[in-house]
Amino acid sequence: MIFNQNPRFVSKLTRNTLALILAGGRGTRLKGLTQWRVKPAVPFGGKFRIIDFPLSNCLNSGIRQIGILSQYKSHSLIRHLQQGWSFLRGEFGEFIELLPAQQRIKPNWYAGTADAVYQNIDIIRNHSPKFVMILAGDHVYKMDYGSMIARHVEANADLTIGCIEVPLKEASRYGVMSVAEEGKIIGFNEKPETPIATPDNPEQALASMGIYVFNTEFLFEQLIKDADTQQSNHDFGKDIIPSVINKYRVIAFPFRDIHTDQLAYWRDVGTVDAYWQANMELIDVVPDLNLYDLEWPVWTYQEQLPPAKFVFNDEGRRGMAVDSMVSGGCLVSGANVESSVLFSNVRVNSYTKIKKSVILPNVSIGRNCDIENVVIDKGCNIPENTNIGKDLNSDKEKYFVTESGIVLVTPEMVGQELHHVR
Repeated sequence: MIFNQNPRFVSKLTRNTLALILAGGRGTRLKGLTQWRVKPAVPFGGKFRIIDFPLSNCLNSGIRQIGILSQYKSHSLIRHLQQGWSFLRGEFGEFIELLPAQQRIKPNWYAGTADAVYQNIDIIRNHSPKFVMILAGDHVYKMDYGSMIARHVEANADLTIGCIEVPLKEASRYGVMSVAEEGKIIGFNEKPETPIATPDNPEQALASMGIYVFNTEFLFEQLIKDADTQQSNHDFGKDIIPSVINKYRVIAFPFRDIHTDQLAYWRDVGTVDAYWQANMELIDVVPDLNLYDLEWPVWTYQEQLPPAKFVFNDEGRRGMAVDSMVSGGCLVSGANVESSVLFSNVRVNSYTKIKKSVILPNVSIGRNCDIENVVIDKGCNIPENTNIGKDLNSDKEKYFVTESGIVLVTPEMVGQELHHVR
């Protein structure tokens, strides 16, 4: 079995693969976190951005020809890529190309995931890859794409879809598939109202991860056919996949941990609750997502910052953090931080308590604050004596509060105009 010989698959297969990362979605379910940035550019895990995870997967898998398709509010994404991902060498055929919507093929912007790829079909042709891998830019996980491509080749597939089991009650957010013997997909429904459970577990459904491996010529054929179909949504999940599963060889690739064969870590952080929860999981003693894995590093732009610092050791005014992740440039001055994630350059002043919260970069929190179950967006200045997450009815008047009680605070909500438009 080709795909079980070795946990790493840096080979001719990965070197002959072009990865296209779809990074143009609005991400509206993240509310204020995507008011000024696209979802893949949202900070995550103390020092990363969401797009760093599929990009790192590509590099660690030996895929070094990458295109990033952007559209909405892409400035911070583009800046991050320029600062942190410009180290590939064109002399060796390596590149990360930005492919913004530019009306190359049609006089309109990207109309769907398939249309975004179609509008760059001439660029893909020029690179002449044997395989094209389509990736979502807004999921957090670590995956060796080489094993999936190897499975695609071994199965003689036209299209292979990465899939993972999710709770049935959450499956309506994804494309849900039915699979026959040898992994052949026999049914696919995009975001169904009533998802179909897997045969061996009525509480689980088999969901698409938004990861596809295409034979290049097959992809071209389907993109051109879809572009000529006026009633199409021009979307992989809604249109292309359902149209090919009965005519061609479409295979499911279950995403499992290569060491334990158990369900692997994969998170769609597309809601405020999911985003907060995924960050909280990182501070577990043994987190499911290991950011300290030297064999599979997650790359990012590394800002030059001093070490985190904790000052004052007086009773009632002790600078400390427990069960937390604290990034470079942070200064915890006589404050108590518990079970939280502090991104770069966060300042927490004396007598303040922070618990179960996600504090994004360049946030300043004044004295005598009490903050719990909160996500604070980049650049916020929280005035002293502020309580957040303690009285949700009061919080709803000023901030965004999820149904589960997580509070999102953005600069605009505290009267700051970081983005002047007038």
